Amino acid sequence: MNDLDLLHELAPTAEQLLERHLEATRTWYPHAVVPWSRGEDFEADYEWDPADAVVPAPVRSALFVNLLTEDNLPYYFRDVHRMFGGPGGGAWSEWTRRWTAEEGRHAMAIRDYLVVTRSIDPVALEDARMVQMSSGEVPEPPTAFHGFAYLAIQELATRIAHRNTGKMLDDPAGYEVMARVASDENLHFLFYRDIAKAALEADPSTMMRAIADEVIGFAMPGTGIPDFAAHSKAIAKAGIYDLVAHHEHILVPVVLRHWDIENVEGLDATGEAARDELVAYLAKSGRVAARMADKRAAADAAELAGV
Repeated sequence: MNDLDLLHELAPTAEQLLERHLEATRTWYPHAVVPWSRGEDFEADYEWDPADAVVPAPVRSALFVNLLTEDNLPYYFRDVHRMFGGPGGGAWSEWTRRWTAEEGRHAMAIRDYLVVTRSIDPVALEDARMVQMSSGEVPEPPTAFHGFAYLAIQELATRIAHRNTGKMLDDPAGYEVMARVASDENLHFLFYRDIAKAALEADPSTMMRAIADEVIGFAMPGTGIPDFAAHSKAIAKAGIYDLVAHHEHILVPVVLRHWDIENVEGLDATGEAARDELVAYLAKSGRVAARMADKRAAADAAELAGV
């Protein structure tokens, strides 16, 4: 089945999921969650000092990456529109536009919060935004099948990262900003999770191959962000988002349980091969995640013991 056939067949499902999304969505306004009273003018010779912020360095890394990832919305819209909005029309186009409108407020709220509270160097942030958006480096799933799989995983990963970042801010206003953003991301995840499930039923073998490709090759958006590797390492070390979270909160509940890839029927030889690759990868990911969790637990115990 090609993309056009898939989008045509799943159009009624997309319409149902869009209606569900609109019923579940609760309107919120970026200006209403930013603590404006804590802000002040920036002098012409202002130079940011880490002492201006009470945010720990790993959380600053998370906020930096989270915001710059949200800033790349024009490129995400380009790819989502290419996969669904253009050839699909109807509910697909409406979903693409709605998703874009909701995603657009995320950068507004996070940036205003960071600037008002001076939690991050505003000059470094803007310079990095220019680098990030000038490169336009984003994941580009090759087909609608791949897009469904990737976006389901990515939206959930983003929700987890935003929510954990908010919890570590130790600031009610910052927590509220990140909670609002994470709530949007969760609803987006539910749309893509369930449309991917429908695609798996419509064309099991092609979708299984796409899921295997996207799970095995998955990378969080943001590779074009300056010093992305260093920030990612800090984020993982702080427990905001790492392989343990990825395996336990995404791969197991979504890929193994919800998509139930081990029990999908009607696979051809290509689909069976893809499933074998996927099951083997998930087993390996589980082993690595378990070792990482044990290592972290041992380190936390040693820290508590003052070793």
